[in-house]
Amino acid sequence: MSLLVVGTVAFDAIETPFGKTDKIIGGAATYIGLSASKFHDEINLVSVVGGDFPQSAIDMLHNHKVDTKGLQIKKDEKTFFWSGRYHNDMNTRDTMDTQLNVLETFNPVVPAEYQNCELLMLGNLMPSIQQKVLDQLEERPKLIVLDTMNFWMDNFLDDLMVALKNVDVLTINDEEARQLSGEYSLVKAAKKILSFGPKFLIIKKGEHGALLFNSEEVFFAPALPLEDVFDPTGAGDTFAGGFVGHLCATKDYSFENMKRAVIIGSAMASFCVEKFGTERMDGLSKDEVNRRISEFVDLVQFDIQLV
Repeated sequence: MSLLVVGTVAFDAIETPFGKTDKIIGGAATYIGLSASKFHDEINLVSVVGGDFPQSAIDMLHNHKVDTKGLQIKKDEKTFFWSGRYHNDMNTRDTMDTQLNVLETFNPVVPAEYQNCELLMLGNLMPSIQQKVLDQLEERPKLIVLDTMNFWMDNFLDDLMVALKNVDVLTINDEEARQLSGEYSLVKAAKKILSFGPKFLIIKKGEHGALLFNSEEVFFAPALPLEDVFDPTGAGDTFAGGFVGHLCATKDYSFENMKRAVIIGSAMASFCVEKFGTERMDGLSKDEVNRRISEFVDLVQFDIQLV
């Protein structure tokens, strides 16, 4: 059964304390697809690009088992573009330029071949677009995961609240969790957000790991300490790709297996930040992935005797 990924396929221009890039390939759906492909081999993409998007980038997606029948190509328009500059702590950034281009009028179309998907991953997009995808599905997937951000909370909160009623898992960062809930404590924030509709909540904390909540339990996964972090762009989407890729491969949507999926997502994100853009993910081998996951297991395992 397939994994359906909906999100942006885009251009980025990035500046960090370690260097800068010209226009490179980015976008939430790109990172999600590349990451998920390490675990699952039936990934379908719904997105939109302009005529300026290179065929070589589409070929890269094909090489990672990402089907692009749902990728609209508007030949006379330009691809979505984002430019940002990261601060020295790499946790904060300034947006220098955002050009919606084809995204401004994007009307997602789910091809007939993509119906009856096992899992739906709604990448960071306008909530009304995410809802349009949900409305097109003839059967509800086994699991629906949605990612969002503070921009949509600021400007389209009502639409976001409608979409949240129809999803199983929400992924956001700690700042967004506090904004959406109005609570500073992440435990209180999680309880409130879960009352909006999702059965599970993932709160990403960047270099400080990630939290997984349901109505009764909480799980924490650390981030792997890294010597070099060159570019955090796409790390959250890469996390999501590892998370949904593992779940789709195992077809086990229990809280226990989601714990494993969070560890795997964290491992994938740790690769993404090691180079600019998609460079690290493009050449990543399965052996490297398995070794990195083992490092996470070693990081969190310990024996203790209570006295």
